[in-house]
Order: sequence, then C-alpha cells, then structure tokens
Amino acid sequence: MKYISRPTYSKRITPFIDKPIIKVLVGQRRVGKSYVLYQLMDEIRSRHSDANIVYINKELEEFFAIQTHTDLLDHLKDKLIREKNYLFIDEVQEISSFQLALRTLLASGNWDIYCTGSNANLLSGELATLLSGRYLSFTIHSLSYQEFLLFHRLDNQFEHLLQYLQYGGMPFLPVIGLSDELPFEYLRNVYATILLKDVVARENIRNVSFLENLVTYLADNTGSLFSASNISKFLKSQRVEISTQLTINYLKALANAFIVHKVVRSEIGGLKIFEVGEKYYFEDLGMRNAIVGFKQRADLHKLLENAVYLHLVQQEFKVTIGKLRDKEIDFVAEKNGAKVYVQVCLTLVNADTSSREFGNLLQIADNYPKYVVTLNDPILGENKEGILHKNLIDLFGLEL
Repeated sequence: MKYISRPTYSKRITPFIDKPIIKVLVGQRRVGKSYVLYQLMDEIRSRHSDANIVYINKELEEFFAIQTHTDLLDHLKDKLIREKNYLFIDEVQEISSFQLALRTLLASGNWDIYCTGSNANLLSGELATLLSGRYLSFTIHSLSYQEFLLFHRLDNQFEHLLQYLQYGGMPFLPVIGLSDELPFEYLRNVYATILLKDVVARENIRNVSFLENLVTYLADNTGSLFSASNISKFLKSQRVEISTQLTINYLKALANAFIVHKVVRSEIGGLKIFEVGEKYYFEDLGMRNAIVGFKQRADLHKLLENAVYLHLVQQEFKVTIGKLRDKEIDFVAEKNGAKVYVQVCLTLVNADTSSREFGNLLQIADNYPKYVVTLNDPILGENKEGILHKNLIDLFGLEL
C-alpha cells in the first residue's frame, strides 16, 4: 500500500515492537491512525520476514461480525500460526468489552498487540480498569504544518501557511484538493460522522441540537477564556435552558472524541490549577472553519493561537494557560521537566501591544525559553532581554 510516512509518530512507537505491552493509538477519526498502523506493519515485516500479521478494521464490513470480546477471541483461534504473531485492531472501541480479550491475548504471550481508538475513554475507562500498567498510549494528531506541505507537495511560503490555517491538516485533503468549498464539504461530513459515532451514540447524548450549538459556540470563541457556567448563561440569553452540569458533560464528551482540547489555567511558579476558566482549541483548524465558516479578517487571531497550541501538543508538550498575578501567559508548555512560554498575537507593529506581550514574559523569573509569536510581521526583533520574536512560519520549523 502506498502512503506518506509520518515518522514523528512511528519513531515513538517502533522502540516498543516485540515488547509485551499493548500499543494504543488514539486520536480524532480520520487523522491518519490507520496509516501509522500500516507503517508499523511494514517495519515489522522488515524485521521479521515470517511475521504473522492479523489486521482487523472495524470500519470494514468483513469484520462487522466481531461485535464482542468473545467474537474477537473466536476470530483469532485459528490465526495463531507462527512464532511471531502481531495483532492490529482499528477502532477497537467498536468491540464490546474488548479489554477482556486484550488482557487474555496479552497474558498468553503469543501476540504483540496494536490498536487504535477514537475516544479518550479508552484510556480513562476501558483500558485503565483491566490493563493498568500493561499498555502505552500514543496520541495521533492531524497534520502538522510541515506534514501539510509534504502531503500537498507545497513549498514553505506564506500563502501556503494561510491555506493551512484555512483548510487544516486532515490527511485526506490532498485527494480532494484545496479549492472552493470541496474541502469544507468533506470536513463537514467527517465532523458529522464524529459527532454521531463518537459523541452522540457513545455518550448517549439526548439534546443533539444543544450539542451542535455548543460546538458552534466553541468554534466562534476559539481561544477565549470562559467557563461552563458562562456558556450556560449565554445560551440562556438565547432562550436555551441548559444546566451548567449538562454543559460540562457535553464539553467532556467533545473532548473525549478529540474534536476539541480543553486547556486549563495554572499558576506560574506554583502548583495550583484553577478550576474556573479554561480555553478550548480544535484538533483540526479546517474542521473548525467548516463548522462556523472561515472569516479570514475576523478569525486569523483565533486560528493563529489554535495553530500554536497544535504545534506544541504535536511535540508532546503538556500545555496550560499561565497565570502570573494579574497577567496571563497564553501557553506554558512542559515536557521532561523543562518549560517553554509562548505569547501569541497577530502583530507587534503597535508599540503598546509589543510592550504588553514582551512585558508579560519578562515578569517570569526563570530562564526557560520564551517566545512571542506573530503571524507575518515584516520586521522581527531577534531578542528582547532573552525573549525571541518569531513569525508562525518560523516557529513551525523549530523543535522546541
């Protein structure tokens, strides 16, 4: 099968090939989890020419009969034929009580197991209950900007950066092309599938109309600081009577399906996590634009901030919003005990804006890297008391 490799992810997983631990790939539907599995299969074949690879894709009709964990075990009874046996299951959450089968197969010592899932409950619920300590999870994201250029065969120019901000990084878009409404029509269909299968059906959502309004609200307020109670108040002003708790439940369901990411506030220099006030960013910029419409002039600052967030999580940073007394730092990114601080704004042409963005970072008393990121400022200040000013297109080229 022909595909474009995504070594960012395969390199994280291949060290665990042939290790007695389940490898779980999670992420939003259609972000390319299956193709990362294909990469892993090819890597296994290159290591073991006699490898017995069994692949089950629950989105294909030929595997519809595998509905429960016992169906899965029955299906595999006559598949164990060699010393090296590898099991790959796509969309494993579609198999009822799958974790019981995985536990049995892992304990047998006969299978090296890989699976994908499109709901975060895999990690907090089903797998954690019976397989704690016996699996590793890897989050697969939509295409980064560098991958977007590779998949679409584009060079690194500002006009192509704007296309990324408009159409996002779903891996199938190169087949459709980046013109007119075709990409958005595809993205709306993907969104509808995710909402139906991974939110409404899985979470037993009853008020679908409210759920759709909630997603639209999140899309229109990407990067805004708010709380579930504020959302409820807004909806009540629109004559939609929904409790705060139900809003919280629906927000969690959307995050579980990887449509959006919830980012909480944390105290810089302390351990406090604030329970009130958070931001939501979309997994894919194009899907966000397909939901609420793409208004370049009005939305660029939202998309810029969302894009920086995605760049950080694609590099496996844990991201929070920083609070330093009465100041806010857009992103505090932590990984392996180190930190990166990032402020985001469209431009620093205005002296007051420059003073504010740099000033907030200057109040942080440690020596971790600090960046101010803008979209396309013609003149970049290389350094201001150790703080680097980067355009987004340059930040995308950095391994932070």
